[in-house]
Amino acid sequence: MARTRTRTRSVKRSRSRRVGESAYGVLLVVRNGFMGLLALLLLVAGVWTSWQTAQYAMLVKARGRGVMTVSACAKDRCTGPYVPSSGEGRRLAKVSVAEAAVNRGERVEVTVEPGTTHAVRTGPAGMLHAWVPFAGSLLLAALVVAGGLRMRRTAWVMGLLGAALLGAAFAAL
Repeated sequence: MARTRTRTRSVKRSRSRRVGESAYGVLLVVRNGFMGLLALLLLVAGVWTSWQTAQYAMLVKARGRGVMTVSACAKDRCTGPYVPSSGEGRRLAKVSVAEAAVNRGERVEVTVEPGTTHAVRTGPAGMLHAWVPFAGSLLLAALVVAGGLRMRRTAWVMGLLGAALLGAAFAAL
């Protein structure tokens, strides 16, 4: 039995249909580009916001580090006297630190931002607390990546990393 070849005839689409299909493809590319830029913007904003605090909690070696004794807490800030641990700094009568699970009379290791009375917690708890804005941006970007880019596995990884960072910061404080 001889096998015959059947040739399928290509169907010629109209010009308006071809233009419509290419316009739809362009819209998909534009949407994906926009969603990618939005996710990137969220991540960059989270890193930028976190770095403003994290640089003092992570990188300042011995300069400006010391201990603050919490004397009062109001709204979202706690204040108290600061005593430097090394001989380079000077004592300050009142510095303020972000309130994060501290009680009155508790001694907290901090570093003072140069030229201010604003203190940042140091150590693992301070570093994790400084990166909380980045964790939030990871969670938001995960929604954009899942919904806008349809990259569900990547979004799950981003979301779980953000949730883990938030959980670690909560547990450390």
